[in-house]
Amino acid sequence: MPASTPSLRDLGLAIRSGELSPTEHIRDVLDRLGADEHNAVVTLDADGALRQAAALTEELARGEWRGPLHGVAVGIKDLFDVVGLPTRAGSNVLADAPPATSEGPVVARLREAGAVIVGKLHTHEFAYGPTGDVSATGPARNPHDRDRITGGSSSGSGATVAAGHVPLALGTDTGASVRVPAALCGVVGLKPTLGRLSTDGVFPLSETCDHVGLLTGDVHSASVAWDVLSRADGTGGGIQLPGVSGVRVGVLPDPYWQAADPVLNEGVAAAVERLADGGAHVVEVRTPMIDELAASYSEIVGAEAYATHADWLAQRHEDYQPFTAQRLEALAGQPARAYIDALRARRRLTAAFRAACDEAGGVDVLVLPTTRLRATPIGERKVEIDGETVPVWSSLLALTLPFNLTGWPAVSVPGHVSDGGLPVGVQIVGVRLEERGVLRVAGALSSS
Repeated sequence: MPASTPSLRDLGLAIRSGELSPTEHIRDVLDRLGADEHNAVVTLDADGALRQAAALTEELARGEWRGPLHGVAVGIKDLFDVVGLPTRAGSNVLADAPPATSEGPVVARLREAGAVIVGKLHTHEFAYGPTGDVSATGPARNPHDRDRITGGSSSGSGATVAAGHVPLALGTDTGASVRVPAALCGVVGLKPTLGRLSTDGVFPLSETCDHVGLLTGDVHSASVAWDVLSRADGTGGGIQLPGVSGVRVGVLPDPYWQAADPVLNEGVAAAVERLADGGAHVVEVRTPMIDELAASYSEIVGAEAYATHADWLAQRHEDYQPFTAQRLEALAGQPARAYIDALRARRRLTAAFRAACDEAGGVDVLVLPTTRLRATPIGERKVEIDGETVPVWSSLLALTLPFNLTGWPAVSVPGHVSDGGLPVGVQIVGVRLEERGVLRVAGALSSS
């Protein structure tokens, strides 16, 4: 079993009190990452991290404190530009990429808040997959079972948090890529509302679906990190206390939303029961539009991904992983009309989805499985469950991608595991609640 992940609350208190210095914390994290056995680490910036930690230690000695991330180690998915480090996006296409000379607002905000960037983490090649086992550096490995996938594409972010190496990691989420690693690795993954965090300085997969997100070991840590990232002066003061009295929780009975693994459905049922016991009102939401809405995803993301890669694909085909190249080449003949039709369907059906939530009496959040499967063996594309053959990729994407299309905030949290096996993810989606409200509901599931 993986080591427990330190919480931002405990780390922040220890660092601010002087019980633990930033330098001591960063040395420990670098040692852990250097010995990582999950193929989760791409590049370590030991010298840069130790220099920054020393400066932050001196600030504390002068009575200066930047907030709850002061001196705290953060890992960054290798899709983000970080000054002084190359961005290779899990691909040999970028094997000769020079060190970045600039970085986007999210990375800059972390630095301003006193976070110490310790290095770059594994990603599924160009973020184009939900498994985390297609990359120039080989597959990432799940800390709960190293023969199984982490989920992707923020594979290294999920694995390093789950292994207890770092308390916070940045990821991206275009259809699944923060929430699925969180679910499969047993941690917390937040996908904010579309556009709430800038994607500048992040290699794109789909400009209209890409989100920047974060992974932590617990809900309170996610709330702290969100408060820092979403507010220029975020110091934890924007965190709401857990509680769901009066919250309207929507459950989705249509077959589309059911997991293939019955333990996942049981985990959601246990979560809904707990919310009801806490005073939430539970209502059913019917979604006759969901199949058509979900079908628009592959058209949109495929077209936008192919537009990014078409020239490289022609010039450096051999540098792509074969499966990535195959998927991209299959998109070459997609007509422009199919892309435009999908964009229009997305707008129309998102409105229909929201209307369905309103017709159910007004829903604040939806609660459902994060995935249809738990972590599967590395390299497997189909698995057997109760005598049925289940496709892996679509089963990992299906329950998360609708909320990249709608742009609603969503968080995956660990759920009850009735068989004592691999982690289960429960997804909480904000319909009328924004990120802090969604995290408040999530906190009610994790509070003792």
